[in-house]
Amino acid sequence: MRVDGKVVGQCGQGLLVMVAVAPNDDDETALWLARKLAGLRIFNDEEGRMNHSVVDVEGNALVISQFTLYGNCRKGRRPSFVRSAQPDIAEPLYRRFCELLEAAGVPAQQGIFGADMKVSLVNDGPVTLLVDSP
Repeated sequence: MRVDGKVVGQCGQGLLVMVAVAPNDDDETALWLARKLAGLRIFNDEEGRMNHSVVDVEGNALVISQFTLYGNCRKGRRPSFVRSAQPDIAEPLYRRFCELLEAAGVPAQQGIFGADMKVSLVNDGPVTLLVDSP
């Protein structure tokens, strides 16, 4: 991931995690998501079955704040982002999520909150999942 032409984060085998924070999300939400992502069995075992977690494969994560995931495109031609938390709520919870992910055994590099980031991805699989809190 680059900001202003400089590499600010990267990961090898692991997860690219795009995080959108909603206004009602809290520390409990962040903890649930961190534990869920650390334990998801989405990496292949020796037989090619998804039986290993990112912790099992000693992977890491690149975590990017991405408020546009909550973009609502149902009306008109311009997305509405009213379902996304304001930055004063979203940024601390995004950072807390990264801390909790690390505490769950997944080294996590962070993007720069609010920056215009250039993200490159080699999707090995591909496996792309939407993980939302209960």
